[in-house]
Amino acid sequence: MKKIVPYKTAKKALTSLDNGGRFYNLITKANDGKINSAELSRVAGLVSGKQKMILFLEMSLSELSSDSRKVILSTLTSVIKNAIYKYPTQHLTPSEAVQTGVLSHNAIITGIPTYVDSKSDFNGFIMIPIMVGKVTTFMMVPIIDEYEINEVKDQKSSETFLIAYTKSSKKFSPKMMTFGGILKELKENENEDSSFNIYLKAVTQLYV
Repeated sequence: MKKIVPYKTAKKALTSLDNGGRFYNLITKANDGKINSAELSRVAGLVSGKQKMILFLEMSLSELSSDSRKVILSTLTSVIKNAIYKYPTQHLTPSEAVQTGVLSHNAIITGIPTYVDSKSDFNGFIMIPIMVGKVTTFMMVPIIDEYEINEVKDQKSSETFLIAYTKSSKKFSPKMMTFGGILKELKENENEDSSFNIYLKAVTQLYV
């Protein structure tokens, strides 16, 4: 899971984001007052994937004042501005995520994580793609077989929300933390037609 250190000032954000892109982005110039997709993807560590790129941007600007944020947004190209509208990001507590989280949207969720390490304590299935020759099919598997699982709880209620992240990531301490990712579907059992909840497939963590 990628750790993001949020920018503290608009100046630092502009210096980092208006960077000219990678060496092969020949027509992109650093410090020209415009931040484009090539420059943003370079800082985010992504070669492609606009939805994750927008999530990175939202998390990296999360501690800026409203005025400083407006300064940064004014320098974005129309391509990035359109992607922000296409991939809106929700800022949620765990209880808000349960009640209002929108499937397939970006979400930034803050709460206290508790690690789930036993299959007997947790049930839930996800669909994963499998290649059979040149055909892609899907199979239902227990989410705990594919990801590390945490239940994240907010301070105002006892309600929890599930986050999942790659097995290579370390376990987290039980303290207030912020995670970013995409809201995905979690089936209650192996039947594809079963009822479902949502969980956060976390790809970033705010480092403060």
